[in-house]
Amino acid sequence: MKAGRIHAYHEPITVDEIDPPEIGADTDVIVKIAGAGVCRTDLHIVDGIWKDALGNPSLPYTIGHENAGWVESVGKNATHLKKGDPVILHPLMSCGICATCRQGRDMYCVNGHFPGLDGTDGGYAEYLKTSVRSVVPLAPGTDPLPLAPFADAGITAYHAIKKLVPWSVPGTRIVIIGIGGLGHFAIQILQALTPATLIAVDTQKNRLQFAEEIGAHYSVLAGPDGGVQGVRSIAKDGVDIVIDFVGEHQTPQSAIEMLAKGGTYSVVGYGGRVNVPTLDFVNREINIVGNLVGTYNELAELMELNRQGKVIITARQFPLQDAPRVMAMLEQGEIMGRAVLVP
Repeated sequence: MKAGRIHAYHEPITVDEIDPPEIGADTDVIVKIAGAGVCRTDLHIVDGIWKDALGNPSLPYTIGHENAGWVESVGKNATHLKKGDPVILHPLMSCGICATCRQGRDMYCVNGHFPGLDGTDGGYAEYLKTSVRSVVPLAPGTDPLPLAPFADAGITAYHAIKKLVPWSVPGTRIVIIGIGGLGHFAIQILQALTPATLIAVDTQKNRLQFAEEIGAHYSVLAGPDGGVQGVRSIAKDGVDIVIDFVGEHQTPQSAIEMLAKGGTYSVVGYGGRVNVPTLDFVNREINIVGNLVGTYNELAELMELNRQGKVIITARQFPLQDAPRVMAMLEQGEIMGRAVLVP
Protein backbone atom coordinates (compact mmCIF):
# COMPACT_ATOMS: atom_id res chain seq x y z
CA MET A 1 0.00 0.00 0.00
CA LYS A 2 1.04 3.65 -0.33
CA ALA A 3 2.00 5.55 2.82
CA GLY A 4 3.44 9.01 3.59
CA ARG A 5 6.44 8.44 5.84
CA ILE A 6 9.06 10.44 7.69
CA HIS A 7 12.59 9.15 7.12
CA ALA A 8 14.62 12.03 8.56
CA TYR A 9 13.90 15.22 10.51
CA HIS A 10 13.95 18.49 8.58
CA GLU A 11 13.40 16.59 5.33
CA PRO A 12 10.13 16.30 3.37
CA ILE A 13 8.18 13.10 3.86
CA THR A 14 8.04 10.61 1.00
CA VAL A 15 5.18 8.46 -0.25
CA ASP A 16 6.44 4.87 -0.14
CA GLU A 17 5.10 1.43 -0.97
CA ILE A 18 4.88 -0.68 2.22
CA ASP A 19 3.07 -3.78 3.45
CA PRO A 20 -0.47 -3.19 4.77
CA PRO A 21 -1.09 -3.75 8.49
CA GLU A 22 -2.48 -7.04 9.81
CA ILE A 23 -4.61 -7.98 12.82
CA GLY A 24 -2.28 -8.95 15.66
CA ALA A 25 -4.32 -8.54 18.85
CA ASP A 26 -7.93 -9.33 19.73
CA THR A 27 -8.66 -5.62 20.11
CA ASP A 28 -7.12 -4.56 16.79
CA VAL A 29 -9.16 -2.91 14.05
CA ILE A 30 -7.90 -2.33 10.51
CA VAL A 31 -9.48 0.72 8.89
CA LYS A 32 -9.50 1.52 5.20
CA ILE A 33 -8.67 5.21 5.20
CA ALA A 34 -11.16 7.49 3.45
CA GLY A 35 -9.39 10.69 4.45
CA ALA A 36 -6.46 11.80 6.61
CA GLY A 37 -6.30 15.37 7.86
CA VAL A 38 -3.11 17.38 7.42
CA CYS A 39 -2.25 19.06 10.72
CA ARG A 40 0.35 21.64 11.73
CA THR A 41 1.56 19.05 14.24
CA ASP A 42 2.68 17.01 11.22
CA LEU A 43 4.96 19.91 10.30
CA HIS A 44 6.26 20.00 13.88
CA ILE A 45 6.96 16.26 13.72
CA VAL A 46 9.10 16.75 10.62
CA ASP A 47 10.87 19.65 12.35
CA GLY A 48 11.77 17.36 15.26
CA ILE A 49 9.84 19.40 17.85
CA TRP A 50 8.16 16.25 19.21
CA LYS A 51 11.22 13.99 19.04
CA ASP A 52 12.45 14.25 22.63
CA ALA A 53 8.97 14.53 24.16
CA LEU A 54 8.08 11.20 22.52
CA GLY A 55 11.27 9.36 23.44
CA ASN A 56 13.01 9.74 20.07
CA PRO A 57 10.82 7.33 18.04
CA SER A 58 12.48 5.10 15.47
CA LEU A 59 12.34 6.26 11.86
CA PRO A 60 10.82 5.76 9.38
CA TYR A 61 7.15 5.66 10.23
CA THR A 62 3.85 6.77 8.68
CA ILE A 63 2.51 10.08 9.95
CA GLY A 64 -1.11 11.27 10.12
CA HIS A 65 -3.31 11.36 13.22
CA GLU A 66 -6.65 12.73 11.91
CA ASN A 67 -8.25 9.70 10.35
CA ALA A 68 -11.63 8.45 9.22
CA GLY A 69 -12.70 5.62 6.95
CA TRP A 70 -14.39 2.23 6.87
CA VAL A 71 -13.77 -0.87 8.96
CA GLU A 72 -11.77 -3.40 6.94
CA SER A 73 -11.17 -6.19 9.48
CA VAL A 74 -11.38 -6.69 13.25
CA GLY A 75 -9.95 -8.77 16.08
CA LYS A 76 -12.25 -11.17 17.90
CA ASN A 77 -13.00 -8.66 20.68
CA ALA A 78 -14.40 -6.07 18.26
CA THR A 79 -17.48 -7.97 17.17
CA HIS A 80 -19.75 -4.90 17.31
CA LEU A 81 -17.92 -3.63 14.22
CA LYS A 82 -18.19 -5.12 10.75
CA LYS A 83 -16.47 -4.57 7.43
CA GLY A 84 -17.72 -1.45 5.69
CA ASP A 85 -18.89 0.40 8.80
CA PRO A 86 -18.05 4.14 8.53
CA VAL A 87 -15.93 5.31 11.46
CA ILE A 88 -13.85 8.17 12.75
CA LEU A 89 -10.85 7.43 14.96
CA HIS A 90 -9.84 8.99 18.24
CA PRO A 91 -6.14 9.68 17.68
CA LEU A 92 -4.91 7.90 20.83
CA MET A 93 -4.92 4.12 21.27
CA SER A 94 -5.63 3.95 25.00
CA CYS A 95 -5.30 0.93 27.30
CA GLY A 96 -8.61 1.23 29.16
CA ILE A 97 -7.21 0.00 32.47
CA CYS A 98 -5.00 2.78 33.85
CA ALA A 99 -6.43 5.29 36.33
CA THR A 100 -6.94 8.08 33.81
CA CYS A 101 -8.66 5.79 31.30
CA ARG A 102 -11.03 4.61 34.02
CA GLN A 103 -11.78 8.28 34.81
CA GLY A 104 -12.70 8.89 31.16
CA ARG A 105 -9.62 11.02 30.55
CA ASP A 106 -8.20 8.65 27.98
CA MET A 107 -5.98 11.28 26.35
CA TYR A 108 -3.78 11.01 29.50
CA CYS A 109 -3.39 7.22 29.14
CA VAL A 110 0.00 6.17 30.52
CA ASN A 111 0.13 3.06 28.32
CA GLY A 112 -1.25 4.59 25.13
CA HIS A 113 0.10 4.80 21.61
CA PHE A 114 -0.42 7.74 19.27
CA PRO A 115 -0.41 6.58 15.63
CA GLY A 116 1.26 9.07 13.36
CA LEU A 117 3.08 10.78 16.21
CA ASP A 118 5.05 8.46 18.50
CA GLY A 119 6.51 6.09 15.90
CA THR A 120 3.33 4.02 15.55
CA ASP A 121 2.19 4.09 11.93
CA GLY A 122 -0.53 6.67 11.26
CA GLY A 123 -3.11 7.41 8.61
CA TYR A 124 -1.28 8.97 5.66
CA ALA A 125 -1.87 5.58 4.10
CA GLU A 126 -4.41 3.32 2.48
CA TYR A 127 -4.93 1.32 5.70
CA LEU A 128 -4.35 1.95 9.41
CA LYS A 129 -4.29 -0.39 12.39
CA THR A 130 -5.82 1.00 15.55
CA SER A 131 -7.55 -0.20 18.73
CA VAL A 132 -11.23 -0.92 19.16
CA ARG A 133 -11.20 1.69 21.95
CA SER A 134 -10.34 4.38 19.39
CA VAL A 135 -13.17 3.67 16.95
CA VAL A 136 -16.20 6.00 16.96
CA PRO A 137 -18.94 4.49 14.76
CA LEU A 138 -20.74 6.87 12.43
CA ALA A 139 -24.32 6.63 11.26
CA PRO A 140 -24.84 4.11 8.44
CA GLY A 141 -24.30 5.73 5.06
CA THR A 142 -22.13 8.57 6.44
CA ASP A 143 -19.27 9.63 4.18
CA PRO A 144 -16.27 9.64 6.55
CA LEU A 145 -13.87 11.33 4.13
CA PRO A 146 -14.60 15.00 4.94
CA LEU A 147 -14.86 14.33 8.68
CA ALA A 148 -11.25 13.27 9.28
CA PRO A 149 -10.02 16.61 10.77
CA PHE A 150 -12.64 16.39 13.52
CA ALA A 151 -10.44 13.60 14.96
CA ASP A 152 -7.82 16.05 16.22
CA ALA A 153 -8.38 19.66 15.14
CA GLY A 154 -12.04 19.42 16.01
CA ILE A 155 -11.80 17.70 19.38
CA THR A 156 -8.78 19.75 20.47
CA ALA A 157 -10.78 22.93 19.95
CA TYR A 158 -13.85 21.34 21.55
CA HIS A 159 -11.86 20.14 24.58
CA ALA A 160 -10.37 23.61 25.13
CA ILE A 161 -13.74 25.34 24.81
CA LYS A 162 -15.59 22.93 27.12
CA LYS A 163 -13.24 24.00 29.93
CA LEU A 164 -14.23 27.62 29.34
CA VAL A 165 -17.98 27.13 29.19
CA PRO A 166 -18.52 27.73 32.95
CA TRP A 167 -16.78 31.11 32.58
CA SER A 168 -18.76 32.19 29.52
CA VAL A 169 -21.91 34.20 30.17
CA PRO A 170 -23.78 36.82 28.14
CA GLY A 171 -21.34 39.67 27.69
CA THR A 172 -18.21 37.52 27.91
CA ARG A 173 -15.69 38.59 25.27
CA ILE A 174 -13.53 35.88 23.74
CA VAL A 175 -10.63 36.38 21.32
CA ILE A 176 -9.73 33.58 18.92
CA ILE A 177 -6.16 33.94 17.64
CA GLY A 178 -5.54 32.09 14.38
CA ILE A 179 -8.43 31.29 12.05
CA GLY A 180 -6.96 28.16 10.55
CA GLY A 181 -7.88 24.52 10.88
CA LEU A 182 -8.62 24.72 14.62
CA GLY A 183 -9.77 28.32 14.74
CA HIS A 184 -12.59 27.80 12.27
CA PHE A 185 -13.84 24.91 14.39
CA ALA A 186 -13.57 27.05 17.52
CA ILE A 187 -15.81 29.83 16.26
CA GLN A 188 -18.59 27.37 15.51
CA ILE A 189 -18.16 25.44 18.77
CA LEU A 190 -18.20 28.67 20.78
CA GLN A 191 -21.44 29.65 19.06
CA ALA A 192 -22.94 26.26 19.87
CA LEU A 193 -21.89 26.15 23.53
CA THR A 194 -21.66 29.77 24.73
CA PRO A 195 -23.40 33.15 24.46
CA ALA A 196 -20.05 34.96 24.19
CA THR A 197 -19.05 37.81 21.88
CA LEU A 198 -16.35 36.48 19.53
CA ILE A 199 -13.37 38.47 18.23
CA ALA A 200 -11.24 36.83 15.53
CA VAL A 201 -7.56 37.77 15.16
CA ASP A 202 -5.39 36.74 12.24
CA THR A 203 -2.61 38.05 9.99
CA GLN A 204 -4.61 37.49 6.79
CA LYS A 205 -7.63 39.52 5.70
CA ASN A 206 -9.19 36.61 3.81
CA ARG A 207 -9.17 34.50 6.97
CA LEU A 208 -10.83 37.29 8.92
CA GLN A 209 -13.53 37.55 6.29
CA PHE A 210 -13.96 33.78 6.58
CA ALA A 211 -14.24 34.13 10.37
CA GLU A 212 -17.05 36.65 10.05
CA GLU A 213 -18.85 34.44 7.53
CA ILE A 214 -18.93 31.56 10.03
CA GLY A 215 -19.98 33.62 13.03
CA ALA A 216 -17.30 35.91 14.49
CA HIS A 217 -18.81 39.19 15.70
CA TYR A 218 -15.61 41.22 15.17
CA SER A 219 -12.35 40.71 13.33
CA VAL A 220 -8.93 42.25 13.97
CA LEU A 221 -5.96 42.21 11.64
CA ALA A 222 -2.86 41.30 13.64
CA GLY A 223 -0.34 44.03 12.85
CA PRO A 224 3.05 44.67 14.47
CA ASP A 225 1.47 44.46 17.96
CA GLY A 226 -0.25 41.15 17.25
CA GLY A 227 -3.69 42.74 17.25
CA VAL A 228 -3.59 44.13 20.80
CA GLN A 229 -4.61 47.65 19.83
CA GLY A 230 -7.44 46.41 17.64
CA VAL A 231 -8.80 44.17 20.37
CA ARG A 232 -8.50 46.94 22.94
CA SER A 233 -10.45 49.25 20.61
CA ILE A 234 -13.35 46.80 20.88
CA ALA A 235 -12.85 45.95 24.57
CA LYS A 236 -11.16 48.92 26.24
CA ASP A 237 -10.48 47.15 29.53
CA GLY A 238 -9.45 43.90 27.87
CA VAL A 239 -11.20 40.65 27.08
CA ASP A 240 -12.23 37.83 29.37
CA ILE A 241 -10.70 34.93 27.44
CA VAL A 242 -8.08 34.53 24.71
CA ILE A 243 -7.83 31.16 22.93
CA ASP A 244 -4.50 30.99 21.10
CA PHE A 245 -4.38 28.53 18.22
CA VAL A 246 -0.94 29.75 17.11
CA GLY A 247 1.14 29.62 20.30
CA GLU A 248 4.36 30.92 18.78
CA HIS A 249 6.04 34.05 17.47
CA GLN A 250 4.51 36.92 19.47
CA THR A 251 1.04 35.51 20.13
CA PRO A 252 1.60 34.48 23.78
CA GLN A 253 2.72 37.99 24.72
CA SER A 254 -0.04 39.63 22.70
CA ALA A 255 -2.65 37.36 24.28
CA ILE A 256 -1.58 38.34 27.79
CA GLU A 257 -1.77 42.03 26.85
CA MET A 258 -5.31 41.57 25.52
CA LEU A 259 -6.64 40.16 28.81
CA ALA A 260 -8.71 42.06 31.32
CA LYS A 261 -8.13 41.53 35.02
CA GLY A 262 -9.26 38.06 35.98
CA GLY A 263 -8.92 36.94 32.35
CA THR A 264 -7.88 33.53 31.04
CA TYR A 265 -5.29 32.68 28.40
CA SER A 266 -6.05 29.29 26.85
CA VAL A 267 -3.03 27.84 25.04
CA VAL A 268 -3.72 25.41 22.18
CA GLY A 269 -1.07 26.17 19.56
CA TYR A 270 2.55 25.66 20.53
CA GLY A 271 6.14 26.25 19.55
CA GLY A 272 6.77 29.50 21.42
CA ARG A 273 7.16 30.52 25.07
CA VAL A 274 5.00 32.23 27.67
CA ASN A 275 7.01 34.80 29.61
CA VAL A 276 4.84 36.49 32.23
CA PRO A 277 6.06 38.31 35.35
CA THR A 278 4.71 36.57 38.44
CA LEU A 279 3.35 39.93 39.61
CA ASP A 280 0.88 39.81 36.72
CA PHE A 281 -0.64 36.63 38.11
CA VAL A 282 -1.17 38.37 41.44
CA ASN A 283 -2.02 41.94 40.43
CA ARG A 284 -4.20 41.01 37.45
CA GLU A 285 -5.24 37.56 38.74
CA ILE A 286 -4.94 36.05 35.28
CA ASN A 287 -5.11 32.34 34.48
CA ILE A 288 -3.18 30.30 31.93
CA VAL A 289 -4.73 27.02 30.81
CA GLY A 290 -3.03 24.35 28.70
CA ASN A 291 -4.90 22.00 26.37
CA LEU A 292 -4.21 18.56 24.98
CA VAL A 293 -6.38 16.63 22.54
CA GLY A 294 -9.90 15.82 23.70
CA THR A 295 -11.33 12.53 24.92
CA TYR A 296 -13.11 9.74 23.08
CA ASN A 297 -16.42 10.93 24.54
CA GLU A 298 -15.73 14.49 23.42
CA LEU A 299 -15.19 13.26 19.87
CA ALA A 300 -18.56 11.49 20.02
CA GLU A 301 -20.17 14.70 21.33
CA LEU A 302 -18.59 16.75 18.58
CA MET A 303 -19.83 14.37 15.91
CA GLU A 304 -23.34 14.89 17.29
CA LEU A 305 -22.92 18.66 16.87
CA ASN A 306 -21.81 17.97 13.31
CA ARG A 307 -24.87 15.77 12.73
CA GLN A 308 -27.05 18.64 13.96
CA GLY A 309 -25.36 20.97 11.48
CA LYS A 310 -23.92 23.23 14.20
CA VAL A 311 -20.23 22.49 13.54
CA ILE A 312 -19.17 21.81 9.98
CA ILE A 313 -15.79 21.66 8.32
CA THR A 314 -14.21 23.62 5.51
CA ALA A 315 -11.58 21.43 3.87
CA ARG A 316 -9.79 20.90 0.56
CA GLN A 317 -9.12 17.38 -0.66
CA PHE A 318 -5.86 16.21 -2.21
CA PRO A 319 -4.57 12.81 -3.35
CA LEU A 320 -2.29 11.03 -0.88
CA GLN A 321 0.51 11.19 -3.44
CA ASP A 322 0.54 14.99 -3.01
CA ALA A 323 1.19 14.82 0.76
CA PRO A 324 4.66 16.46 0.63
CA ARG A 325 3.31 19.35 -1.48
CA VAL A 326 0.25 19.79 0.75
CA MET A 327 2.44 19.99 3.85
CA ALA A 328 4.50 22.70 2.13
CA MET A 329 1.29 24.57 1.29
CA LEU A 330 0.23 24.40 4.94
CA GLU A 331 3.64 25.72 6.01
CA GLN A 332 3.17 28.69 3.66
CA GLY A 333 -0.32 29.47 4.97
CA GLU A 334 -2.00 28.52 1.68
CA ILE A 335 -4.62 26.20 3.20
CA MET A 336 -7.95 27.75 4.25
CA GLY A 337 -9.65 25.63 6.87
CA ARG A 338 -8.19 22.13 6.60
CA ALA A 339 -6.60 19.81 4.04
CA VAL A 340 -7.56 16.14 3.74
CA LEU A 341 -5.49 13.50 1.94
CA VAL A 342 -7.40 10.88 0.00
CA PRO A 343 -5.66 7.52 -0.70
